[in-house]
Amino acid sequence: MRKVNRLKSNDEFQKVFKQGKSFANRQLVLYYLPKQDQSNFRVGLSVSKKIGNAVVRNKVKRYLRQAIHEMETKINQEYDLVIIARQPVKEMNFHQIKKSLTHVLFNSKIIGK
Repeated sequence: MRKVNRLKSNDEFQKVFKQGKSFANRQLVLYYLPKQDQSNFRVGLSVSKKIGNAVVRNKVKRYLRQAIHEMETKINQEYDLVIIARQPVKEMNFHQIKKSLTHVLFNSKIIGK
């Protein structure tokens, strides 16, 4: 994921949490905030220590980044997104994580068919 597509500061995360909307399934929580003046969507990932050790958390983040990269052209460009991984995600493979991410993005109308 390119640097222009990342949420970095705590203030940016908090703004999405407080002003944005959310949608969740069993594996992921998605917070999203529409931004009219930006040309690229931005994504922040959050994987808690409750998920597992550093190896497991990094694997989950790699899978999420790759899924976002593969869906990059379908994602509406005017959003800030924060994706939070829940406990069941640690036992999922890449294709299951991508399917779950597609589900939350589709139901929140950030991607189309």
